[in-house]
Amino acid sequence: MVDMRKIRVNASSEYDVLISRGAIDNIGAFAAETGLCGRACVISDSNVAPIYMERVKASLLKEGFSVTEYVFKAGETSKNAQTFIDILNFLAKAHLTRKDTLFALGGGVTGDLTGFCAATYMRGINFVQIPTSLLAAVDSSVGGKTAIDLEYGKNLAGAFYQPRLVVFDPDVLQTLPAEFFADGMAEVIKYAMIRGRGIDELILDNTEKNIEEIISRCIEIKSEIVCEDEFEGGIRRILNFGHTAGHAIEKAAEFTLSHGRCVAIGMYIVTKAWEKRGLCREGTCDILLKMLEKFSLPKSCDFSPTELAEGARADKKAEADAINLVVPLSLGECDVIKVGMNELLDIFTEGME
Repeated sequence: MVDMRKIRVNASSEYDVLISRGAIDNIGAFAAETGLCGRACVISDSNVAPIYMERVKASLLKEGFSVTEYVFKAGETSKNAQTFIDILNFLAKAHLTRKDTLFALGGGVTGDLTGFCAATYMRGINFVQIPTSLLAAVDSSVGGKTAIDLEYGKNLAGAFYQPRLVVFDPDVLQTLPAEFFADGMAEVIKYAMIRGRGIDELILDNTEKNIEEIISRCIEIKSEIVCEDEFEGGIRRILNFGHTAGHAIEKAAEFTLSHGRCVAIGMYIVTKAWEKRGLCREGTCDILLKMLEKFSLPKSCDFSPTELAEGARADKKAEADAINLVVPLSLGECDVIKVGMNELLDIFTEGME
């Protein structure tokens, strides 16, 4: 392997995020070095498993793990209560114990689903995140948010539960379809908008050449925010920039539109509205648009402001007749404000005009 980057997440349960080319074939060694042993269940989806499952299993077997696997149908629609229960029953039938480990091999859906299973099976079992998408690498694999979707909204059942280890191999991006890479870049752009750190310059300069530095900066930002506010009572809410409208769009589209594209639209709607009101530095929306356009990410959708506002009522960020909304002040600086649902409709309307 070439040089490895290590980022320490100092949450209630401390762990490392390892970034290294070739890491996919060394999962077992990294897990063993972390103190994990015994039985392992690798959970993946039907898209990722054919590409990486055997390599991960071989690495675990080499280090003495007893390995089993569970593969579910790829897609957001599988992140539901039935799949969750099916996995728990599979773990029980396989006689896994609290000393054993789940390995989430895949994107955000796999990580969220596996993490929630880990949080609840026997009241808590070890798990390791092995993100295979850019979106999962920079965002969902770090921070301990685990969840499944309910009929009435996205991520409404879940738990805060930190992994024991996160391992990302940048080489997996070579097998990632362009549309999935673009989807992950929406979350990267989110980090540029909320904390800056020169991520916008790296993106607009040469994303491919700068990708490892971009990923590292995003994870460092996520780690700092999580360490300050692990359970999302304050500053961690800024990580939801673009997600209020984004989740509403996902729901309205019945999850046929990808998460990243919906977040891209959500970021643009709020930034446009806030700049119109003179509450955001002039030109911020133009910078955001340049980053979105580089990856052909959308800025609009076919749903009405009313539909999005109604969808936001079921968002987990909603409180009675109000919601915590992340708004931009300038590139690299955002704030969280509480707005009423009528005000949210006005904001969506202004941003979609």
